[in-house]
Amino acid sequence: MVVAETERLLLVKVTLDDAPFFVKLMNSPKWIRYIGDRNIRTTEDAKAHLKRTILKSYKESGYGFYKVLLKQEKNKVIGISGIVKREQLNDPDIGFGFLPKYEGKGFGYESSQAILKLARDTFKLEKISAITVAENTNSIKLIEKLGLVYQKKVKPFEEDEELLLFAKNL
Repeated sequence: MVVAETERLLLVKVTLDDAPFFVKLMNSPKWIRYIGDRNIRTTEDAKAHLKRTILKSYKESGYGFYKVLLKQEKNKVIGISGIVKREQLNDPDIGFGFLPKYEGKGFGYESSQAILKLARDTFKLEKISAITVAENTNSIKLIEKLGLVYQKKVKPFEEDEELLLFAKNL
């Protein structure tokens, strides 16, 4: 189901059929470096992960992460972009991740703009946040370009390092 469309992209709800893509994405070098190794090695691992995260988020909050399809390449899945409500944070947070081949081409910004519009107009969210590690300078630049402002350092997840928290009123 298409939830948003931009000039170059379609944002579509994730299904279990997308598991092979998630194996590839979640094992890409920058995903592992900046987001973390989630031990998703097989399609079955990915399906289990999708059930307990993205698909669960759709049911509980009505929103979540969406696969990003590139229209010019016959709707090839190139990444994900979306919003998630984490228990550890006060506000829903925006996030994105792309296969290495599609990084640095403006797809993160383009898809995230569509996500912010959905957050405000469809999901009626009043505030959005974003979190990232301090070393992820490309994500920080994108988050700031989207208008989110640095708030403070947080440690929302016990096992993870300190993260930078950004926020924006919608």
